[in-house]
Amino acid sequence: MRHLIFDAGTPEPAWHNVNDNVMGRRSQGGCQIQHGTLVFAGLTNTQGGGSSSIPTCPVTLGLNDHTLVFLRARGDGRRYIFRFEDDRGTAYSADFDPPAETWGRVPVTLTAFRLRFRGRWLTGPPLDPARVIAHGLMCFDGRDGPFRLAVDRIEAC
Repeated sequence: MRHLIFDAGTPEPAWHNVNDNVMGRRSQGGCQIQHGTLVFAGLTNTQGGGSSSIPTCPVTLGLNDHTLVFLRARGDGRRYIFRFEDDRGTAYSADFDPPAETWGRVPVTLTAFRLRFRGRWLTGPPLDPARVIAHGLMCFDGRDGPFRLAVDRIEAC
């Protein structure tokens, strides 16, 4: 059973920009819908934290009976992070490598999501899909420079 989380061709969830504010705020990034595609782009600077993210506002996602998430994405050769936030404000992250310069369907298992805070992996309870209320994308790979990730669909299976 497939469950649509995001489709850039329909009214999108409210995304907002969060850059490395707590670390000096030298990175820049944001997103917009362009021709039916969510484009997350900017510039990271590791001398100021090196991260840019675009979380959504809270919304019930209904991931109870799902084990896998697919992103239809096109990257730029950099590694990205897909994030879920639960109803307690706990953030879970999973790294993914979208194909560079071509569209691909990128699978991420829900068991791959782990607790992460300011770039550090933490021990703690596993992700409970029933509690997920928000999702987001992040560029935080330890590299300086421009980034660009295009996503037109995210679904759970």
